[in-house]
Amino acid sequence: MIHQLSVVSPNATIGENVTIGPFCVIEDDVVIGDGCTIMSNVHIFPGTRLGKNNRIFPGASIGAVPQDLKFVGEYTTLEVGDNNTIRECVTLNRGTASRGKTVIGSNNLIMAYCHVGHDCVLGSHIVMSNAIQVAGEVEIDDWAVIGGGTCIPQFSKVGKHSMTSGMSGLNKDVPPYAYAGRTPVQYCGYNKVGMERRGFTAEQVATVKECYRIIYQMGLNVTKAVDKIKTEMPESEERNEILAFIERSQHGILVGPKL
Repeated sequence: MIHQLSVVSPNATIGENVTIGPFCVIEDDVVIGDGCTIMSNVHIFPGTRLGKNNRIFPGASIGAVPQDLKFVGEYTTLEVGDNNTIRECVTLNRGTASRGKTVIGSNNLIMAYCHVGHDCVLGSHIVMSNAIQVAGEVEIDDWAVIGGGTCIPQFSKVGKHSMTSGMSGLNKDVPPYAYAGRTPVQYCGYNKVGMERRGFTAEQVATVKECYRIIYQMGLNVTKAVDKIKTEMPESEERNEILAFIERSQHGILVGPKL
């Protein structure tokens, strides 16, 4: 159902059972998948690709051109998966020539007034609380939980199953399964509660705990801690995920509390 007070381009592709509320603008070269609900006053710009069963709340701006002075009008896209909830006044920008697209997975909750900049890659099952500001080319992995008002600078990475407290200004990458908090932000422990809620076994939780004990509690620098983990801990998905994240980190990982 398309409300008569909305403007929908004939060059947009609208799936089945889509609801578009009043005062929306759906421009050319937009794809909206089956079962989506687009509430009032939403603007969806060219190059946007929405999967199935997404809910977009009033005032959201979806797929607008990047806020990047290097952008010169090149063709880029915003690609969003299925079953996402995108709350009021969220802004999601499409890509630049750097990556060509901004990508958001499925089953995410992006709360009111969040901004996701150009060329970001977000996984699935992420919870972003209100007013999080994500700069360009940031990567946020599956199941991350980010507290309200957090600012994430360009090229940052946030690992799987991590948790970041509200009002954090990230200055380093947040490794998988870690809890980031305090001011200035630092490693505050591993996300034990989150892991248990998602069905991780006691052995898996213990593996993460030991990895971070070596990294943050033995007085080693990160390079020596990584070497120690590689030589002394048996391979596992969790161990390997932590090591791989550290290897691809550009900013370096969170600092730990002073011993």
